Amino acid sequence: MTSISNSSINASHEEIAANPLFIWSVTAVAALGGLLFGFDTAIISGALPFLREQFSLNELMQGWVVSSILLGCGAGALIAGRLSNPFGRKKLLIVCALFFALAGIGTGLANSVHVLIAFRILGGVAVGIAAMVSPMYIAEISPANIRGRLVTMYQLAIVCGILLAFLSGYLLSDFGLSSWRAMFISQALPALAFLFTLFFVPESPRWLVMMNRHDEAEAILESVGGKKHAEQEIGKIKESFSLNETTSWKVLLQKDNLKIIMIGVTVAVFSQITGINSILYYAPIIFERTGSGMDSALLQTLGIGLTNFLFTLVALWLIDKTGRRSLLLGGTMLMAIFLSILAYCFNAKILEGPWIFLCLMGYIASFAATLGPVTWVYLSEVFPNQIRAQALAIATLALWLANFAATFTFPMLLGGIGDAATMGLNGILCLIFFAFIILKLHETKGKSLETIQQENHL
Repeated sequence: MTSISNSSINASHEEIAANPLFIWSVTAVAALGGLLFGFDTAIISGALPFLREQFSLNELMQGWVVSSILLGCGAGALIAGRLSNPFGRKKLLIVCALFFALAGIGTGLANSVHVLIAFRILGGVAVGIAAMVSPMYIAEISPANIRGRLVTMYQLAIVCGILLAFLSGYLLSDFGLSSWRAMFISQALPALAFLFTLFFVPESPRWLVMMNRHDEAEAILESVGGKKHAEQEIGKIKESFSLNETTSWKVLLQKDNLKIIMIGVTVAVFSQITGINSILYYAPIIFERTGSGMDSALLQTLGIGLTNFLFTLVALWLIDKTGRRSLLLGGTMLMAIFLSILAYCFNAKILEGPWIFLCLMGYIASFAATLGPVTWVYLSEVFPNQIRAQALAIATLALWLANFAATFTFPMLLGGIGDAATMGLNGILCLIFFAFIILKLHETKGKSLETIQQENHL
């Protein structure tokens, strides 16, 4: 296999982008996909208590209503993996925005639980497309030295969406049994804003190179970082695509590519099975089990969303300073500690007072400052240019299947083995992931996508 030239690998870090307004504006638009991702997946948290009463849902059906969106997410990842190369990143994001708007309105107007689930799955398709294409697009247009912060903007948008969903759940809960309808329909507004702003952003320059549209790609790179940046990058990008003559799925089975795909899949899976989405989606139910009333549970859930947002800002500050690997190690260890304390509190029946709430805040803060944003950053930058779309589709599909399994089984685990054992199990999974990070993950901070590609093949 041909190697990228040594001059490309050893190139010094780029200066900050010559046109920061352009790159941050484009990133903000792409990150709106993350805001809708967060809103669509988290709005169920505030709606679930009302849905449970309206449709008389048992534990099994609660799990299905909450997790059905995740099957759509998996389908969306496959669609994005198949279509993002032939049609481009931007066109798929436009389709994604339309799906978000239709899903919000359709779910809010549903007259049966089956119709509601069908539109939840459609919303999941939109989430699956956004989860793969938005961070990939941001990574492909970003300068190496600020790529971590720019992709973290996507995670920040996700937690803003989650916070907005929790806030909507709290503010719209006064509409009685039909409050859940207003919660879901409110999603259409940010979806339409996403759709409108997408018409003002360019296509990914790396996709344009793949399509042999080199002049267009170079013009966009010049808008990002100036003429010198564009001249340097366009050569490296062309060379990276010359490493393979085909983008066939068979290329994924080559030894070097398969190894990095398996590492990416493992990171994706552990980001979900360590408990985060179970706690976010079922937060009001968890707080109810500690004796909190509905209003108090929704307000505490809003506190979780605010903590998630604030500590993602910490990640935005740290990710290009500390690096990806160090943040993952620190985060998984802190998450394990807080989950262990939660398990002890539930086992010892220490349910009154602030302890459960504070431990959940600590767990959320640890995830938000580390594993939450780093997962998307790492997945968006670790795969080679030639197979990025297909490999990211596989990793994203694995992420959603893991999310589905964790979310669907969570209420049954609470009812079966109990709160303490469920929290303890998630803590053990954090420790297993900690060991994997030590053994298998390399740092990618400050390196161009082409340099990361070359190092993964050494």
